[in-house]
Amino acid sequence: MKLTKQSIGKSSSWIKRNARPLEAARWSYLFEGAPRDEVIHYLSAFQNEDGGFGHGIEPDFWTPDSSPMATWAAGQILMEIGAGSDEQIVKSMLSYLSKTCNESTGMWPSVLPENNQHPHAPWWHWREGVQDNWMFNPSAELAGFLVHWSPDNSETAQLGWKLIDKAIDHLMSSDQMDSHEINNYQQLLKIITRYADDNLIRGVSVKINTLIENCVDRDVSAWSTGYKPLPLDFVNVPDHPLYEKMSNLIKQNLNFYIDQLSAEGTWDISWEWGSYPEEFAVARRYWKGILLIDRYKTFKSFDLLDDIEKL
Repeated sequence: MKLTKQSIGKSSSWIKRNARPLEAARWSYLFEGAPRDEVIHYLSAFQNEDGGFGHGIEPDFWTPDSSPMATWAAGQILMEIGAGSDEQIVKSMLSYLSKTCNESTGMWPSVLPENNQHPHAPWWHWREGVQDNWMFNPSAELAGFLVHWSPDNSETAQLGWKLIDKAIDHLMSSDQMDSHEINNYQQLLKIITRYADDNLIRGVSVKINTLIENCVDRDVSAWSTGYKPLPLDFVNVPDHPLYEKMSNLIKQNLNFYIDQLSAEGTWDISWEWGSYPEEFAVARRYWKGILLIDRYKTFKSFDLLDDIEKL
C-alpha cells in the first residue's frame, strides 16, 4: 500500500497553487525541509494585538476578532513546528490565553457572540448555553499550551495546571465524548506526560482510550456517507496504545484515504454550511489544503511517503 510519486506530486502542486500561503508554508516545512520561519510569518498575519488569533484561521468561522478557538488552531500549528517559548508570537498568545480563561469553570468560551456577525458554519453560531455543547473543547488543550510554553512554577504554568485539574475531573467523569474533545485530551496528555505523576498519566491514558473505543466508527461501508469519527482521527501513529487492537481498521482507513484521493491530489470535505454559499466555497478550498496536510502527516507516520523527499 503506497502512494505513487505522481499522486504526491499532484498534491504538492495543488497546495502551492491553490491553498492559503499558511498551508503552503506548512507543507514545505513538514515535507520538503524548509525552515519554519515562513510558517511563523504567515501564521502571524492571523494574530491580533491582544495576542489572540482570528481572521478565519479556522475556516468555518470568519470573525476577525480574537477567540480561544481560533487561538487553539494557531497553537496547534505552533506545536507542529516546534515553536519555542522565546518566540514573540508564542509570548503574545500566552498573554491572551491567561487573560481570557474562566478559572472557576476551567474553560475558555468555545464560541463567541462575535461569530454571529460574520460568515460561519451553523455549529459556530453563538447562543445562550452553547458552551454545554463544547465543554473542554478546546480548553483542555489550551491549558496544556500554558504549561508547555511557560517556565516551571511560573504564574502562567500554575494557572495552566489549575485548569488542567478541572479538565481531568471532567474527563474522568465522562462516559462518552465528542471526537474533537477526545482529540483535545489526547494532545493534553502528550504535553503533561513529561511533567505529571505516572499514575495520573496512566489513568488519563486508559480513560481516553476507552472513550476512543466508544466513539470510533467501525462501519467501514458508511465512512463515505458523511462526517464520521474514523480510526485515524485518533490512532494516527503506529506506536499508539490502541494500534494493535485496531490495526485492521486502521489499514482499512489508510486504504480509504488513498482511494478517496482525487485526480488533482486532494480530498474534499464531508460537511456543508447550508448558508453563505460564496464564503463557504472559499472555506471549502481552505479546508482542502488543511486536509491535505493532516492526511499526509498521517501517511508519513505510517511510512507511506518514501518518494516525497525526491520531489
